[in-house]
Amino acid sequence: MLVKKVVLKSIKDMPDYFSVDDAVERIILLGKIENAQTEIKEGKGLSTAQATKKLQKWLK
Repeated sequence: MLVKKVVLKSIKDMPDYFSVDDAVERIILLGKIENAQTEIKEGKGLSTAQATKKLQKWLK
């Protein structure tokens, strides 16, 4: 779950003029980052070695 303070800081860091789509994309990105951090804390993330092995077909 996002913290209002983080969302407000992110919006304050945006340019003076931006589209609603830009704001929504930023909030979605913040949500995805928050979810990833939670998964890592729960031990659901991959180590660098595991990620490299899993992504080997794209790293050629």
